[in-house]
Amino acid sequence: MKQQRAYPILTVSKKAERSILNGHPWIYDAEIRDVIGTLSNGCLVDVVSASSDSRQDANHASSDSTHSAKKESSTQKPGRYLGTGFYSEHSKIRIRLISRNANDKFDTAFWARRIRYAWEYRKTVMGADIDCCRVIFGEADQFPGLTVDRFHDILVTQTLSYGMDLLKPVIFPLLYQILTEDGQKIRGIYERNDVSIRELEGLKQYKGWYPLDIAQTQIDPLTEITENGIIYQVDVENGQKTGFFLDQKYNRQAVARLAAGKRVLDCFTHTGSFALNAAKGGATHVCAVDISQSAIEMARHNAERNGLADRMTFRVANVFDLLPQLEQSHEEKYDFIILDPPAFTKSRRTVDSAKKGYKEINLRAMKLLPRGGYLATCSCSHFMPDELFIKMLHSAAADAGVQLRQIEARQQAPDHPILWNVPETDYLKFYLFQVI
Repeated sequence: MKQQRAYPILTVSKKAERSILNGHPWIYDAEIRDVIGTLSNGCLVDVVSASSDSRQDANHASSDSTHSAKKESSTQKPGRYLGTGFYSEHSKIRIRLISRNANDKFDTAFWARRIRYAWEYRKTVMGADIDCCRVIFGEADQFPGLTVDRFHDILVTQTLSYGMDLLKPVIFPLLYQILTEDGQKIRGIYERNDVSIRELEGLKQYKGWYPLDIAQTQIDPLTEITENGIIYQVDVENGQKTGFFLDQKYNRQAVARLAAGKRVLDCFTHTGSFALNAAKGGATHVCAVDISQSAIEMARHNAERNGLADRMTFRVANVFDLLPQLEQSHEEKYDFIILDPPAFTKSRRTVDSAKKGYKEINLRAMKLLPRGGYLATCSCSHFMPDELFIKMLHSAAADAGVQLRQIEARQQAPDHPILWNVPETDYLKFYLFQVI
């Protein structure tokens, strides 16, 4: 290392070393081999390779390294510097790297540079669409565990790593300062930390306004955004995730381009975004379906707000029940079906079950569509990789007795950047087909 370091030093396995050198920022508990220094939850640590003269057992148990993490436990000579990151004493992801530069100083200026870099990227790739976009996308922006979405004049955050949670008094005022200095009007920062995954980090669940040092009166958690020319009311306090799904922004445009003159069925509509884009694109009729009554009410409100309600109907139903009912009744005809389900799997253990769910809805949609009809289908789960999703679509098409003519294969919007060496950042699969 190039300078004297004040951080605890953790030696990691050869497997972890290879992963880091290949660009991945995570180190798991079982990959820690040795500890020099005293650790505390959320502290910064230096990560090094095993020294060439190390005699440590390659199968050193993760429980041993965890117990040794509380004290200065080693006389081993540190190896090659690999990076610096946040230590989490509860998570299986024990370290999340933030830098591989031994000369970095992790002060306010460092984090200000990181935020400006992320913001300048959004201004470049989103252009006029920066009024509603993802400002920080966790590891893809080197802010492990942090999500920041902008909905016009409100920033909404989720903090899912202990180290990043400790840094909020530095990061959040900088976010406000840097965006306002760039001419962006920001009323406040709302924290959506009401997610169970925080408990894996030893963090509590809650939601509420972050106290900024600005003159704030009571802030309304409702705001309006405009996406693809459509106005939406966003409830940052009660909406799903951070209030609205921004990653499908340009996929909705792709649907709108195909919708003219068609009867469209939008399944899992949530607040109606795909349905509204189809209606605005010239569909003769759009039926928006969701199992949630409150989601349907918001979709109806959005349709009325945009003057599109006369071409739309709204239905509270379970899509898994509705599609076979429509197929059997032959009463309602659609020539464009959109499938935008929630993630059917959030772990590798449930991938097989998820694949069955994806196949069921896609098979039913393919059978329901006439020859020459159109299908938009997607998965937002990282654990359903593209090759498995494609295999599922092939199987569904074969069972439905149809062929798929691919129009487009798309991913998430560029404000959710994909790092090729971090596959967890690549999660959204979106396909447009003609069914023939």
